[in-house]
Amino acid sequence: MSNRDALTDSFLSRTDWADARRGPLAGDASNRRYERLTDRDTGETVVLMDAPPEKGEDVRPFVRIAKHLCGVGLSAPTILAEDVENGFLLIEDLGDALFARVVRTEPGLETTLYEAAIDVLLKLHGAPLPELETYAPSVMTDLSALAYSKYRGGIVGDTEGEDRFRATFHELCADYDPAAPVLIQRDYHAENLLWLPDRTGAARVGLLDFQDAMLGHSAYDLVSLLQDARRDVSPELEAAMINRYLARSGADPEQFTAAYAVLGTQRNLRIIGVFARLGLEYGKPHYVDLIPRVWAHLMRDLVHPALQPIANLLRNALPTPTPENLEYLKPT
Repeated sequence: MSNRDALTDSFLSRTDWADARRGPLAGDASNRRYERLTDRDTGETVVLMDAPPEKGEDVRPFVRIAKHLCGVGLSAPTILAEDVENGFLLIEDLGDALFARVVRTEPGLETTLYEAAIDVLLKLHGAPLPELETYAPSVMTDLSALAYSKYRGGIVGDTEGEDRFRATFHELCADYDPAAPVLIQRDYHAENLLWLPDRTGAARVGLLDFQDAMLGHSAYDLVSLLQDARRDVSPELEAAMINRYLARSGADPEQFTAAYAVLGTQRNLRIIGVFARLGLEYGKPHYVDLIPRVWAHLMRDLVHPALQPIANLLRNALPTPTPENLEYLKPT
């Protein structure tokens, strides 16, 4: 038995779930591991999160943000037991009805699900803020520059133009630094949202993978939801959901849509760089295969006049994700 297994057994022995049946759950791009625990008598289930601190994981942000989200009436998993030092949590099981799965089997529900997801953001953006770090222009620029260091670097072999990009993009991000920030979950998309139709209002959406939350612009999580790296969202649905948010939030449409394009550019550059890194450095080529969809989002964002200062810079610097170019990002 490995030391990690022994620590897991020790943690569970201090709960009511020591003798539960255990089965793996799908993970994510992190070093966290998940199991579903099933009570042998009642059939009740909970989820074990195993987040090894020695691999850079820290469960404390998840606990803090989960409690905040639940406190404002949203459906984050309830924390049932925790061992922060060793990186274990026992959390409420919100089920398997991920938005991405539900829409595949019941496409007629797509608009209903996305409307509910917008309502979550409206509720969250009207709630008091916890203490969090700000998604500042410097942070956004550093993360966007991964498109140079990992994506361009992996294909072309250099990062030519990165310094000019950084200077110009930092200034652009500063122009859209919000006066009234909100909590942004930063990975708010169809594979992190669960459909809970037995609940009401915004609580019908179960929330996952929010531990990297920061304070930022209210458009950010809309971009995450509607310019999804993993599934296609039609332009019609995207426009309808932006309009739903605008109508209910009172945000200025012109300013909001400009920020949406700028933040979309920032997010999509970051994702392209992260997916390239996952292929190059972590041997996960399936992330590389998602880059063309993200690239299409990026190209559409760059058309907005707000992106004029960097649009041609990026078009000229970043290689098109052709099948031949993407092969450079996959393990040999």
